Amino acid sequence: MNTFNKINEKVSRHRWTICALLFFATTVNYLDRQVLSLLQPLLAEQFGWTNSDYADIAAVFQFTYAIAMLFAGKFIDWMGTRKGYAWAITLWSVGAIIHAFAVGIGGVVSPVLSLVGIILPFSVVGFMFGRFVLAIGEAGNFPAAIKTVAEWFPKKERSFATGIFNSGANIGAILAPLTVPWIASHLGWEAAFIIVGGIGFLWLIFWFLFYDSPKNMLKKGKITQSEYDHIHSDKEEQAIENGSEKSEKVSWFKLLTFRQTWSFFMGKFITDGVWWFFLFWLPAYLKVQYGIEGTAIMLPLTVLYSMTMVGSIGGGWFPAHFMKKGMDAYKARMTAMFIIALFPLTVLAAQPLGSISMWFPVVIIGIGASAHQAWSANIFTTVSDMFPKKAVASVTGIGGMAGGMGGVIITKVAGALFDHYQALGQIETGYSIMFTFCALAYVIAWVVMKTLVPKFKPITEL
Repeated sequence: MNTFNKINEKVSRHRWTICALLFFATTVNYLDRQVLSLLQPLLAEQFGWTNSDYADIAAVFQFTYAIAMLFAGKFIDWMGTRKGYAWAITLWSVGAIIHAFAVGIGGVVSPVLSLVGIILPFSVVGFMFGRFVLAIGEAGNFPAAIKTVAEWFPKKERSFATGIFNSGANIGAILAPLTVPWIASHLGWEAAFIIVGGIGFLWLIFWFLFYDSPKNMLKKGKITQSEYDHIHSDKEEQAIENGSEKSEKVSWFKLLTFRQTWSFFMGKFITDGVWWFFLFWLPAYLKVQYGIEGTAIMLPLTVLYSMTMVGSIGGGWFPAHFMKKGMDAYKARMTAMFIIALFPLTVLAAQPLGSISMWFPVVIIGIGASAHQAWSANIFTTVSDMFPKKAVASVTGIGGMAGGMGGVIITKVAGALFDHYQALGQIETGYSIMFTFCALAYVIAWVVMKTLVPKFKPITEL
């Protein structure tokens, strides 16, 4: 082997290029979904929405997302990662752009709904339709991304890779308040949806240029044999490569017979709603309690979501610390998740300290949101720890559905609470109740998961 080939063997790191693609896709994903929450104060004033109206619009996204996640996992497993991911980002980009035409769409759809007794304002119906389309497309992101990580990384690197791509959610959450209010104030709120929605089409170019399966990339000479062997260095992977694992698809009903599936299901159901709450309601919270809106909201949200990057990447790295001490992947992951679950307890202090300064709840909620991202990087990886690759996207979809349904419940409860306490002139009480749940959710979820799967038990036969 000549010197050039030796160097090439050492520096082949195409899997990290794939991780970068997942990072940017997740960034776009969160940019698109956050435009509405940032424009909520403006749109609520323009169209006369109540908190419950906004909760209904947000709940349509979450409910559709939850149901679509179930089918998205199956779709990705069936279509394959390369094509399936491309279809997902195309659809959610179209859905994001549709919001710009929500009023016109509502004017067409509302009279039809009135025929069956559903009476809603044109604007509410139109934005519901936009959220519906957006949710179907966005449901494909995490099943596809987690499946990609399982295809391209050995277990010891998966939580770190997941933490990196999952930090794209934080970058999206940072970029949105830096760009969306400015676009809306200079070009109109419709332009914000169109411009941000169009970014996804640019990502598709790079996806088709750089992505394929490791086997195909090896055949094309795009990765080295050493990287390919590294990707498949787990014993289970070696068994798959030797053809000892069957390749037929696995039914949902079969997957639901495993405690491992229900552990992931319950972990997502209990905790996902916390992130949805932070994402959808923080702009409204800052306006109601501190009078901050428009471009003034950029700084606190940028600070808060910048903190979550630490949680996402650090949380992905954290289990490796315990693996180096000899723990198996699952025990290391659950140990890390227990420690992570303690950090959101600080959110209990958000409202009491909020009377001193806005920055206390911003930083405290930032700690809670950062912990969520650390938790998310690890809970996703428990699926690829315990299930073979052929089932990863499907199980991720089942858990994603559970998380989405948990988000629907949290959003609807929050909207009702805020309307109730706002009418009493005590809106801060509503936020105190919601922050209490956000603080306790992760400890509760960890106990449930540990009870269902006390020890590492991978699924070897499906």
